[in-house]
Amino acid sequence: MKALIPAAGMATRLRPLTNDRPKCLLPIGERPLLGRALDALAGAGINDVVICTGYLAEQIRAYVTGNYPRMSVTFIHNDVYDSTNNIYSLYLMRQEAEGQDVLLLDSDIVFDPAILRRLLDSEEPNTLALNSHALGEEEIKVVIGTDGRVKEISKTCSISEAVGESIGIEKMSAGYTAALYREMEQMIEREGLSNVFYERAFERLIPQGHTFAVTDTTDLFAAELDTIEDFNDAKQKIPTSLY
Repeated sequence: MKALIPAAGMATRLRPLTNDRPKCLLPIGERPLLGRALDALAGAGINDVVICTGYLAEQIRAYVTGNYPRMSVTFIHNDVYDSTNNIYSLYLMRQEAEGQDVLLLDSDIVFDPAILRRLLDSEEPNTLALNSHALGEEEIKVVIGTDGRVKEISKTCSISEAVGESIGIEKMSAGYTAALYREMEQMIEREGLSNVFYERAFERLIPQGHTFAVTDTTDLFAAELDTIEDFNDAKQKIPTSLY
């Protein structure tokens, strides 16, 4: 299994913190977000990683090559990072990921490494980490069907129907990634949908019979950093055991 980390975005809502560095290199505690993710992957036995860079790409390359020489890291560059969203960065990883078992991790989250172990230990071949808490407009919300699997996943889901937030870590089987890249090809090459979240592709696959189970990780710390308020809140709330 390999890990995919889209890390191309400009993170304009985190300025001025991201004026001179990409969001994934912002420090929480003693390590930047990307270092925390790579440490967690190595701890889970995953040393094959694909990172899609864009904004200030050279900083990400220098950090990874300088600090993780033993990891097998493939860099893919998104030249149009300023006009596309994470679906396009994920699409650019196609050659490395299509038809393979993968873990997909957003690069703007700080999380307990135990989340990865819980996903990997799940018997479900396709599952996402879910945290249940009071929801607002910004979260990627999840609604599940009577079969216990995801039937809606987006920011615009009904808050009252949603069971929680997808924190941005998914385990996908080879069969799922094959279907995912076929769908993203349709969306990007034929419909021009390169500036949307990749969860839009997840939603389009549901009627085709491809969806996720949910793995409850509510008891484990995770936070997404979209704004300066998020960043400061994460620094305050991260457990000392994760420093």
